[in-house]
Amino acid sequence: MSTTPVHDSSDSTALAAPALPHSPLYAPPGLTPHRWRAASRRLLAKLVGEFAYEEILAPVESRRHSGHYTLTLDDGSRLHFRARRGAYGSWRADPASMTRSGETRAGEAGMDETGTDETGAAGTGAGDADGSGAPFTDPLRFLVLSRRLLRIDGDTLGHLIRELTTTVAADAALDHTAATAAQLADLGYAELEGHQTGHPWIVLNKGRVGFSATDTARWAPEARTPATLPWIAVSTRLADYRGSRGLTDPGRLYAAELDPEVRAAFEGLLAQRGLDPSGYLYLPVHPWQWDEVLVPLYAPAIADGSIVPLPSDGDLRLPQQSIRTFLNIDRPDRHTVKLPLSILNTLVWRGLPTRRTLAAPAVTSWVLGLRDADPFLRDETRVILQGEVASVTVRHPLYDRLPEAPYQYKELLGAIWRQPLLTSLDPGERARTLAALLHTDPAGRALTAELVARSGLEPARWLARLFAALLPPLLHFLYRYGTVFSPHGENTIVVFDEHDVPVRLAIKDFVDDVNISSVPLPEHESMPAEVRDVLLSEDPGFLIQFIHSGLFVGVFRYLAPLCEEQLGVPEREFWSLVRAEILRHQARFPELKDRFEAFDLLTPRIERLCLNRNRLHLDGYRDRAERPHAAVHGTVENPLAAHRPPGA
Repeated sequence: MSTTPVHDSSDSTALAAPALPHSPLYAPPGLTPHRWRAASRRLLAKLVGEFAYEEILAPVESRRHSGHYTLTLDDGSRLHFRARRGAYGSWRADPASMTRSGETRAGEAGMDETGTDETGAAGTGAGDADGSGAPFTDPLRFLVLSRRLLRIDGDTLGHLIRELTTTVAADAALDHTAATAAQLADLGYAELEGHQTGHPWIVLNKGRVGFSATDTARWAPEARTPATLPWIAVSTRLADYRGSRGLTDPGRLYAAELDPEVRAAFEGLLAQRGLDPSGYLYLPVHPWQWDEVLVPLYAPAIADGSIVPLPSDGDLRLPQQSIRTFLNIDRPDRHTVKLPLSILNTLVWRGLPTRRTLAAPAVTSWVLGLRDADPFLRDETRVILQGEVASVTVRHPLYDRLPEAPYQYKELLGAIWRQPLLTSLDPGERARTLAALLHTDPAGRALTAELVARSGLEPARWLARLFAALLPPLLHFLYRYGTVFSPHGENTIVVFDEHDVPVRLAIKDFVDDVNISSVPLPEHESMPAEVRDVLLSEDPGFLIQFIHSGLFVGVFRYLAPLCEEQLGVPEREFWSLVRAEILRHQARFPELKDRFEAFDLLTPRIERLCLNRNRLHLDGYRDRAERPHAAVHGTVENPLAAHRPPGA
C-alpha cells in the first residue's frame, strides 16, 4: 500500500490562493475606519467651533434647548450640535453631538454603504439636539455642503479639501500610537513634542502642502523618527554668516557643532575639487529641501561649485512641532537647528526669510542684553531666552533681486542655530511646551491633570504657580521695554521642578516673533540699527495682542474649560487667577503706571484676531510677495477687564 499522501480536495488550505507579495505602496498604518471616523469627528467639531469664533459661521441657538445650536447648510439640511460658550466669545462644540437632518440623499449623513452610522446603530436620527437627524462626522463633506455658507470660491475649496484630508490623516496617525497621560508625563522634552496634535486654533494645522505620504511618515514630528542631516558647503559669494556673543567667527560655531574629524572631512572634500575651504561656509540642510527645492533652483550654483554637497555630521536629530526645527538628541549640548522647508503649513510657507535670518543673532544679543542688565528678569524670574545665536543665509542669484517674486522663493536656503534648552535647566528641572498642557490622551485624561496630581498641590494653587512662572517676565518685557514675544503654545516652554510644579519660563523664536512699540521709548535708544530695521513695530494698543492672542486666546482659551472639566476649577476662577497675577505685577512696579495704561491688558474689549479667515477669505492659496498676516474681525469681550468680574 502506497504511503504517498493523497491530495484531499476538501482541504481548504491546499485550495487557498497563493499568498500575494507585500505591496510596495505605502499606506499609513493609522488609516483604519475607526480611527478615521474618530479623527474626523473631532476635527469637524473644531472646525465648527473655530469658524463660529471667527464669525465665519453664525450658529443659531435652539429656543427649546439652551446650548443647542443649528446651522442651515447650502442644500437646506441642518447641522445640529451642542456647544459651550467661553471667554473671548469662544465656542467649544461637542464632537459627539453632531447630527444632520433634512439631508437630500442617502449616504450624506456620515453613514457607510451599509446604512449604519459609525457606532453600528441604524441611522434613524436618534441623538439630535431637536430629536431628529443622523450622526454626522465628516468635515470634508461639511465643506462641500457649506461652501456658499462659508463663502469659499472653487479654487480655495479644492485646496482646502486637500489640506483638511491630510490633517485628518495626521490626526489618525497620532491616534494609532497615542500614549496615556501618565506615559507622556514621563517623556523628555524632545520626545514629548512628537505626541502633540498641532495648533489648537488653526483648523488645517497639518496640511503640509508639498509633502507626500512617505515624506510625512519620515519627517513629520508625529513620526518620531530621529535622522542625521547632511551638510553643504556654500561659497561666501552667495552665503553670509552672522553670530552673537562669542560666535562672531564661524570657526567657533563649527568647533562646537562639528567633531574635528568631520570638519577635516568637509575640508578634504573641498580640497579634492580644487576649492579653498576658507572661502566656504558650512550648514546642514533638510534632505527633502535639497531634493525637492535646492537641486532644481540652485542647479547653476551646484554646477559651478558654489554649493557642494557634503556628508552628514553623524548626529541624530529629532524634528519638533515646528517641523523645520531639529533637536540634537545625540549631543543635547549642541545647538538646535532651524532649517527652511518649502511646504505650506498653517498660514505660511515654512522657509527662512533672508533679511530676518541675517539679523537673528543681533536680535538675540539685544534681547539677552535687556535680560542680563535687569535684576528682575535675570535673578528673580530667571527667564530662559533660547536665543538664535548664529545664522548662515544663502542668497538666490535671481529671486533675491525680484521684489515682486512670491516670498516662498526668497526663503529657500539658510540655517539658524539656537541655544540648546537642556543645558539651561537646573538639576531636577524638566521642560515641556505650553502646548503640551492642552493634550488629552485616548481615555480623555489631560496631561495637565496628570501633572497636577503628581505635584500634590491643589489645582487652583498649581494654576497660580503656572501663571506666576509665565506672566511676570512677559509682562516686564512689555511694560518696561515695550517689547513682546509671541508666547503661543509652541514657542512658550514651561519649566517644572522635580515635583512637576511650574517654576519658570523659557521662550524662543525671537527674530520671527519679537515686536516692539512704535511709540519711541527711552529703553529703545540703545537698540542697534540692524535690530530696529528688522523688528516689526506696532501701536501700543495693538502690541498687547501678542499676549492676548498668542497666550490668552491661543492657549488659555482652551486650557480654562479643560481645567474646569478635569480639575474642578471654574473658568471664572481661572481668569481671576490670571488677572490677579497681572495686578500683582503692576503693584510690584508702580513707577510704570503710565506703561500699564499705554499697554492696557485689562481693557474691556480687544480686537478679534482670526487665524482661519486668511486662508478662507483673504489670501487663500495665491502667491504673494510678502508673508500674510492674521486677519482682524470685530472685537470680543476681555475676561480680564476691570469693569466686571472676569469669567467666561
